[in-house]
Amino acid sequence: MRPDPAADSEAIAEQVFVALADPTRRSILAELAARGPATATDLATRLPITRQAIAKHLNLLSDAGLLIAEPGERRRVRYRLHSAPMQVAQQFLAALARDWDGRLDALREHLNG
Repeated sequence: MRPDPAADSEAIAEQVFVALADPTRRSILAELAARGPATATDLATRLPITRQAIAKHLNLLSDAGLLIAEPGERRRVRYRLHSAPMQVAQQFLAALARDWDGRLDALREHLNG
C-alpha cells in the first residue's frame, strides 16, 4: 500500500502547529531567524529561560522538523532553522482558506440572491 501524501502533509502540519503553540518555542524560532544558528547555551543567555528548558524545546522543534542540529566544536550542537515543514503547514492553511472562501462566497450569493 502506498503512503497517502495528503495524510503525510497533515501529520507534518500538525507537528508544526503543536510546536508553534508554545510562546517559548516561537521565541526560540524568532531568535534563530533573527540571529542565525545557535547552541542551547547561546539561546539561554539571550532568552529568559534555563538551558535545560531550552534543550527540551529544541528537541520538540527538531522533532517537528523545524530545526536541524549541526555538530560543532567540542561536542556543542548548533541549531538552525529548517523551513520545509513550515511551508507544508502554510500550504495546509492555504488549502483551508480556499475551502472557506468558496463556502463563504456561496453563502454570500445565497443571502444576496
